Amino acid sequence: MKTVYVCQSCGHSTGRWVGKCIACDNWDTVVEEIAVKTGKRSISAPILIKTLSGSEIITPSRFLTGIEELDRVFGGGIVQGASILIGGEPGIGKSTLLLRIAANVVQLSSFECLYVSGEESLEQVSLRAKRLEINEPKIKLLSTVSLTDVAATIKENKSIKFLVIDSIQTIYDSRITSAPGTVTQVRTCAHELTILAKQYGISLLIVGHITKDGQIAGPKTLEHMVDTVLYFEGDNSNQYRILRTIKNRFGPANEIGVFEMSEAGLVPIDNPSSLFLMAHDREVVGSAVFAGIEGSRPILMEVQALIAGTNMATPRRAVVGWDINRLAMIIAVLNARCKMFLHDKEVYLNIAGGLKIQEPSADLAVAASLISSVVNLPLPTSSIICGEVALSGEIRNVSHADLRLKEAQKLGFKKAIMPKNGNYSSHDIEIIKLSHVRELREIFNYN
Repeated sequence: MKTVYVCQSCGHSTGRWVGKCIACDNWDTVVEEIAVKTGKRSISAPILIKTLSGSEIITPSRFLTGIEELDRVFGGGIVQGASILIGGEPGIGKSTLLLRIAANVVQLSSFECLYVSGEESLEQVSLRAKRLEINEPKIKLLSTVSLTDVAATIKENKSIKFLVIDSIQTIYDSRITSAPGTVTQVRTCAHELTILAKQYGISLLIVGHITKDGQIAGPKTLEHMVDTVLYFEGDNSNQYRILRTIKNRFGPANEIGVFEMSEAGLVPIDNPSSLFLMAHDREVVGSAVFAGIEGSRPILMEVQALIAGTNMATPRRAVVGWDINRLAMIIAVLNARCKMFLHDKEVYLNIAGGLKIQEPSADLAVAASLISSVVNLPLPTSSIICGEVALSGEIRNVSHADLRLKEAQKLGFKKAIMPKNGNYSSHDIEIIKLSHVRELREIFNYN
């Protein structure tokens, strides 16, 4: 019996214990485990090779969940035989979402679903189903943490084509002596479940715990094994939840679905832009409406900035929903190009509604909200703004400009502050074109 030491963060293994992993530089993550024995390699039968251009390869079929927000996130529905990993904070609603997906899938199809719960008893799952008013005989419940029991149940019930594992950190393989949740167990169980799903054409949904850094616990290879990776975002104090696609082999990535947590479970939101905006019929200092793109969907969101004086030697910079390093860059550009000195001011930036912006086209909206807060003047009423700001202060073009303008026009906005060199189709919305960030000062009293 051979002992190895495996990092629980990245999966790197060594022959001796070390306090700091040499692969990921994390401290106190190396744990002793028993090495998995591998059998002798045997010569298998010849593998059938198919041509790419021929008609021998069949495109995998999809089935809908009946919820438009979910089907959008999955890229048009769940692919039969695909493996999907869903991560999120405790209590955010992962189990509630998966139970609702399972109920909708079996209602719209002829096959059965196996819901494997390794954390809750069958009674607890049944109580949740009763609260959600789900009573589907096609959903089979199994409370176990053994990978062998899951595999045996799948092989005995060929009608099961939808498998939910809640969660992968609780499942263990009896051939491995390490505890459930370790890197070896998570990696091995996920691999076996994925192979089982591909072999029997089963759509696999796996729940993954997340670490304090917001990453899915276990080795990074766990995300490489599956076809789709989803993150469930939101705050327990807020009723809104966002399901974001991080990886998708069968559709576009970075798509989002917006839901509202209610007593009846998760309710999809048809018009997310209306949730993240206040009434745009009045002027507000330090506020700018950014027309963003999440995947293929345009969403309008509010950027709020506050500039306050301070007696501290190092003024505070606080950001919610945006990259703090990018905020520092925008402040430096305003300092160097617009002579707007904020070195002795505290800067607070917030993306309303709990959204997280990742695209650089939000630079101009952030700059506008900062300038608005400094000069104590609002942006023009009922206007949106978007554009990427270069270090020189120039405003660069944004992608999908027409989609952004169309969404703004649909919600009643009358003006759009956009990059000057962009190509825009004819819209009823008035476009104010800017080429440099210093021109923002000139539009605050624009008529």
